[in-house]
Amino acid sequence: MTAWPAVAGCTAASGGPAASGTAVAGDNLARFAAIWSRAIYPVTATSMTRPEFEQHLLPLAGVLRDALHAYRFEPRDAVPVGAGLVAAHCTDPEALPSILGVIDAYLVLYCGPGLDLPADEIRVRCSRLQHAVAVGFSRALRERTLHEQESISRAALNAKSEAESALAASEARFRAVFEGAAVGIGIADLDGTVVEINEALTRMFGSEAHIMRRKASEWVHPDNAPEMQNLNRELVSGERDHYHIEKAYPKADGSVLWANVQVSLLRDAAGLPQYQLALLEDITERRRLLERLRHQATHDALTGLPNRAMFFERLDRALSDTDDHGNDLGDRRIGVCYLDLDGFKAVNDSLGHAVGDRLLVAVADRLRGCVTSPDQLVARIGGDEFVAVYADPPSLRAVTDLAGRILNALSTPVLLDDRQLPVHGSIGIVHGPVGARGPADVLRSADITMYRAKERGGNRYEVADAAADARAITRHGLTNQLPSALRHGEFFVEYQPLIGLENGAVLGAEALVRWCHPVHGVLGPDQFIPLAESTGQIVPLGRWVLEQAALQARDWQDRHCMGPAPRINVNLSPVQLGHPDLVAEVAAVLDETGLRPSALCLEVTESALIGADEDALKPLRRIADLGVAIALDDFGTGYSNLSSLRWLPVSVLKLDRSFTRGMRQQPADPVEMKIVEGIVSLAHTLNLTVTVEGVETRIQAEHLRALGCDTAQGWYYGKAGPADQLHRLARADAS
Repeated sequence: MTAWPAVAGCTAASGGPAASGTAVAGDNLARFAAIWSRAIYPVTATSMTRPEFEQHLLPLAGVLRDALHAYRFEPRDAVPVGAGLVAAHCTDPEALPSILGVIDAYLVLYCGPGLDLPADEIRVRCSRLQHAVAVGFSRALRERTLHEQESISRAALNAKSEAESALAASEARFRAVFEGAAVGIGIADLDGTVVEINEALTRMFGSEAHIMRRKASEWVHPDNAPEMQNLNRELVSGERDHYHIEKAYPKADGSVLWANVQVSLLRDAAGLPQYQLALLEDITERRRLLERLRHQATHDALTGLPNRAMFFERLDRALSDTDDHGNDLGDRRIGVCYLDLDGFKAVNDSLGHAVGDRLLVAVADRLRGCVTSPDQLVARIGGDEFVAVYADPPSLRAVTDLAGRILNALSTPVLLDDRQLPVHGSIGIVHGPVGARGPADVLRSADITMYRAKERGGNRYEVADAAADARAITRHGLTNQLPSALRHGEFFVEYQPLIGLENGAVLGAEALVRWCHPVHGVLGPDQFIPLAESTGQIVPLGRWVLEQAALQARDWQDRHCMGPAPRINVNLSPVQLGHPDLVAEVAAVLDETGLRPSALCLEVTESALIGADEDALKPLRRIADLGVAIALDDFGTGYSNLSSLRWLPVSVLKLDRSFTRGMRQQPADPVEMKIVEGIVSLAHTLNLTVTVEGVETRIQAEHLRALGCDTAQGWYYGKAGPADQLHRLARADAS
C-alpha cells in the first residue's frame, strides 16, 4: 500500500506540527475504534471484554484508515478487516449492518482529515471499502463454515472407515453407525442408482421414494455447474477416489436443498470400483444467510434498490474495455443518468423525515419500472440522489430515452395519507467511450451536469459537456480557494472616479475589489463575488474591502486638509446586510481608520432594499445615523415602487446604465430623456442626489448635466485603477 506523499513544508520533528498531527490522527483512530466497538460488541460472541475487543478493533481500523489514505487506492486491502472481525467471533448476521454502518458514518469523519481528494472521491473510497469489508466478512464466515463442515465430513469419513471395519465384524454395528449418523448418507452403484440411504438423508429430501432406485444424475438443477458431471465420471472410472462440492438438489416438495457433498469411491477387495458413498450436509439455511448478508451489503436498506457500493461495482465493470480474462471487448460505451429530486428538502422540512422516507420508497418503486434490460441498473447512492447506469448503450438517444422514462415516471404526484405530493427531478447525463475515465470522474461529471439542469429550472435532463464541466470545476475551485486567497493577500482594490457633472470635479470614487489569482490572472468581481455570497465568504471579504477603502479615503482626507476630500463608495452585499455584526463592523472601521463618517458611502442594490421590512432596514438606519451615506445602487432594474423611496434610509440614487444608453449620441432618445428627467425630479424632491453609471461619451455627459444629474462615473471619466490615478485626476481638476 502506497501512502500519499507528504505535504511540502510539514515537519516531523518532535513536538512540531507533524508530530501533533500524528497524535491527532492517533486519537481520531482510537475514537473510531471506540464507536465501532460500542456498535458491534453487543452482537459479538467473544470471550473478550469490551476494552479488549476495542483494542482488537484498533489495528483493523488502522487498515481502513491506511486504505482510505492510500496514494494508489486498493479496496481489497480492506478484505482482511472483515476476516479479522469473524476471527474475533463477530459472526452474528445482524452484526454486518452495524459494522458497515459505522464505517459509512464515521470513517471519513475521523480518518478522512488530511486527504487531498475531492469529497466525492473520498465517499467513493469509503463505499468501496465497505464493500471489501463485507466481502472479507462473508468469505471468512463461509470459510469458517466450510471448516466446520470439513470437520463433520472428516468425522463422517472416519465413521465410514469404522463402519467398513465393523461390517466385517458385525453388520449390526455398521447399521447403528449408518442409521445414527447426523449427516445424510447414500450409497449408489457405479451407474448412479441409489441402493441405500439413511434416515438423515430421507429427512433432507422429504421422501424415501424420491431417492431410492433413482439415478443421481436425474437430480439436475439449473444452479449447478456443468463440470460437476465430469467429477462423477472421473470417480466411477477410478481416476479419482473422492470429490467435494456444494450442490443443489430438487426436494420432494419442489423446493431446493443445498448440500455440502463429499463423494468417495468404495472399492472391492481387488481394488476395483464397486460403489459410490455420498455424505451430505444440509447448508440451505447457511447459504440463505450468506445471500442475505450479500444483499444487505449491496442494497439500500430503505428502498431495496442497489446501493452505492453495488452501483460502483457495476460501473467498474461497465467502464472496463476488457473481460475477466483480459480480452478486448471492442469499442464499448457507457451511459449514466444522475437524478436528484427537486425540492425534496422542503418535504423533509415541512412534513418530516418519515414522510420523506415514504416518498423515497415510492420514487424507488417507479424507478424500478424504468429499467427495461439487464444492462441497465438503477441505484440509490444517498439522500434523494439516484443514479442509473447503462452498460454499452447503442446510442446517446437510448440514454436520453432512459432519462425521459425516469422523468415521465416522476410526473404523477405521489399519494401519501390522502395528500398528493408532486415530485420532479433533475438529471445529468454522461455518455461516451469506456476506458477514458474512472468511475469517480464519470459520477462527478454527471453530478455537475445535474446541477446545470437544476439551474435551468429543474424537471429536465442535460447532457454532459466538457467545457461546462471545466467551468463548473473552475467555479468550485475558486470557491474553495477564497478563504486562503484572503489570508494570502491575493485581493486588491481599484478605484473608479465619481465626477461632479456641474463642474467636472472629482468628488469621490467607488472601491472595486479584484482577485489576482495565481493561475487565472486578475479576476473581476462578477467572477467571484457570487461565489463568495453563496458560501458566506463575502462577510470577511467585504470587511477587508471596507477596511482598505477606508484607509485609502483617510489618506485622501489627510491630503485635502484645505478642502473636502473625495468620498469613498463601498458596495454592500445583501448577505452582509443580513449579518448581525454589520453596524458594529462599520463603526469599528471608522474608529480604527479615523475616517469621517461623511466621507463614506455604502452602496446597496435596489433588489435588496425595495420591499424590505422594517427589521431588515434597521441596520442601514443605524449606519445612516452614524453619518454614513447610503446609496441605492442599480436603481430602476427592479421595477421598484417609487413611492417607497421616501421611507428608505438612502441619500443617493445610482441610476442604472440601461436608462442612458440612448443618450450616447445626438439626438438623444426622447423617451429616455423624459424618464431620467422624471427620476431626477423625484429624487431631488426627496432630497436625494443622483449618480449615473456607465457614462461613456461626452454627449451622454452633457445630456445628463442638462437633466440635473449630480454625479457620474464611467469610462468617459476613467476606468477603475490604482488609488494614485484618482489623486492625479484631482490635481488636474484643481489646476
